[in-house]
Amino acid sequence: MSTSTVSKVLNGRSDVSADTRRRVQAALVAHNYRRRNGVARGQSAIVDMVFQELESPWAMEIVRGAVEAAHRVGLSVGLTSLSEIAEGQSWVDRLVARGTRGVIFVLSSLSPRQENELHSRGVAFAVVDPRGELDPGVPSVGATNWAGALSATRYLLELGHRRIALITGPEDVLCSRARLDGYRSALETAGVIFDDSIVRFGDFPVEGGFRHAMELLSASDRPTAIFAGNDLQALGVIEAARRHHLRVPADLSVVGFDDLPLSRWTSPPLTTVRQPLAEMAATAVRLVLDQNEDPEVEAGSVELATSLVVRESTSPPSQ
Repeated sequence: MSTSTVSKVLNGRSDVSADTRRRVQAALVAHNYRRRNGVARGQSAIVDMVFQELESPWAMEIVRGAVEAAHRVGLSVGLTSLSEIAEGQSWVDRLVARGTRGVIFVLSSLSPRQENELHSRGVAFAVVDPRGELDPGVPSVGATNWAGALSATRYLLELGHRRIALITGPEDVLCSRARLDGYRSALETAGVIFDDSIVRFGDFPVEGGFRHAMELLSASDRPTAIFAGNDLQALGVIEAARRHHLRVPADLSVVGFDDLPLSRWTSPPLTTVRQPLAEMAATAVRLVLDQNEDPEVEAGSVELATSLVVRESTSPPSQ
């Protein structure tokens, strides 16, 4: 290949055939090519965020934190949904072409090949709330999901609940498994037998919580409390309780996770685990900018603390 062709691939230019692009990228990976961040390409004043989807209030809190952090250093934030990227077009090409300062991936997993592609183009990156296990050298920001679930379950146990159901996220998502482990640890420490018949894996939107809660609350030995994997699922649980003519919290205690702004305005206001979403995004911006300043910087995993926020959706079980 000519130098100009390789340069076009490195800079995300569109005037290269798909076959040529694949061959050049394969050579870059095979030779473990590493381009210094910002070398031989102009950098814009943009930090990019890549989401699986952008519809949830959870995503908007992440965006808010990134925008505030970027604004403080004179940068803007660009948003990309993977579903919007044209088929056959590399998302790395799209981001590199506009000279991004770096990329923040949200609730995503990166394959070794994708990591190599980012490194070979000199793109600084970090992952917020990684979907799965990452290589040790991948910069990432998460929260203490295990500890948060432990504290929420322990609080329900202290109120006197013993039949506590769990609705969490997809089974292949790291935070879902961590919250399950924290829930289970709290039960075992209290001497309560773990019952997988009242554990549900599902989607994070409201509908997932509603669907599973409708099933759990239909049982003759229904739970007296439900710990939901996020605040949106908790909203679905509250609606399911209403459909079953159960009062929250008199007949059913409900706990969420995230502490989204809307959790203060539910009826009743939601007890939840606060996950510092805006701070997580701001930390990811800092990790990306640190890599721009020093490409050799070692940026590992960062975990920010969660905390239990007690409101009015929980009470001791009725007699």
